[in-house]
Amino acid sequence: AGTSVPDLITSVLVAKQGMGDMAVSSSIGSNIFDILVGLPLPWIFATLVWWPKLDVDSNGIFISIFILFAMIGAVLAIIYCSKWRMTKLLGYSMFVLYLLFCIQDITRYYLSGNEEAPCYEYAPE
Repeated sequence: AGTSVPDLITSVLVAKQGMGDMAVSSSIGSNIFDILVGLPLPWIFATLVWWPKLDVDSNGIFISIFILFAMIGAVLAIIYCSKWRMTKLLGYSMFVLYLLFCIQDITRYYLSGNEEAPCYEYAPE
């Protein structure tokens, strides 16, 4: 919900004070909040405003779910290989995974031939 940079800054400051657990829990907690509140609220409002004309495109949902679980598996494997310690190599690995995700997402979007908005379409009468 637009709070990633402030969360990063506060997590770094808290971690520098020796409270690494608090920094990690803050970053995880803010992401959980964003997923449970930041994502559903706009969709609830859009549904209330444009009901029943809000069409959600679900093409490729199965490959998206597969990629989601593959990324979770990769993240857990990388964290396990780093012996559950936050290191620079772990940070770089997460950055590479994020870049790979963005590349595959953009590639799938352009290969699908869609020229419209990728998520939803408002169909007026």
